[in-house]
Amino acid sequence: TQFVALIIMLFLYFGIMFVVYILIICCNSTILYIIWIHKSLHEPMYIFIAALLFNSLLFSTTVCPKLLIDFLSDKQITTIWQCSFQSFVYYSLSGAELLLLSAMAYDRYVSISKPLQYHAVMKQKIVRLLLGLAWLVPACQLVPSVIISNTEKMCTFTVNGIFCNNSISKLFCMNSVASTVYVMYGVFLITNAVFVPLIFILFTYIKILAICCKSSSDVSKKAFQTCSPHLLVLISFSCLCSFDIIIARLQINLSKTTRFILNLQVVLYHPLFNPVIYGLKNSILIKLIKVLVNDKMWPICEIKILITLL
Repeated sequence: TQFVALIIMLFLYFGIMFVVYILIICCNSTILYIIWIHKSLHEPMYIFIAALLFNSLLFSTTVCPKLLIDFLSDKQITTIWQCSFQSFVYYSLSGAELLLLSAMAYDRYVSISKPLQYHAVMKQKIVRLLLGLAWLVPACQLVPSVIISNTEKMCTFTVNGIFCNNSISKLFCMNSVASTVYVMYGVFLITNAVFVPLIFILFTYIKILAICCKSSSDVSKKAFQTCSPHLLVLISFSCLCSFDIIIARLQINLSKTTRFILNLQVVLYHPLFNPVIYGLKNSILIKLIKVLVNDKMWPICEIKILITLL
């Protein structure tokens, strides 16, 4: 009976996760496609939105396919190099998420504070530079920690989680010196990759709020409409980062079910949350999504009409 219940539960988890992962791919890809085909949207704001959604798509793809395979496997096995690579990509994309949100905050600040100089400041070269740094800097910062951990011997072969995150460091037998260096570099990473971007974003939005207070109601309303999605995404992602730092890093004891649900929120909730927020909060994207849906559904409607007439 317990074996049958376990099989049913695994297939249930597989079904839910598969459906959500398909939704993540479809929602993010739809907005990416709309931004790609409409040249009028090839502006810094929409380019950053596209980059953020593409990052979310990569973020979920780093974990979901492997988890789906594990649900259908008798034994959940991975190699240390696969685990290290998954952890490396996972945290690289997490750092890129915060830097992309920082770039978006700076873009909104320039557009609101210096509207006449916006295109002169946010040139294509600047946008490309910000995008490149957003993905390159977190990856480069993680290289030393990967080298430190993987030069040590392994003491245990069981990862405390459903995928390879910060808990991978507990697999290695580190001496006191290596452990101290690893912890100190971890503090540097958290400060540099999490707190610095968050402080910059908060400072930027405080400046935007100060400008809005001195401006007319129309300017304030427009600023709120463009900035509110970024703030919602920032709050969402900050909560998920806090979970990873507090739970995974400090090794707080939680039940397997609670840890499983919280881990799934990290890889499923946020990548699905981003396109919904930007799709619902942006009137231009809403109109283009409706046009795209109507265009795609029109041939199906025609077929139904023909079948009915026949």
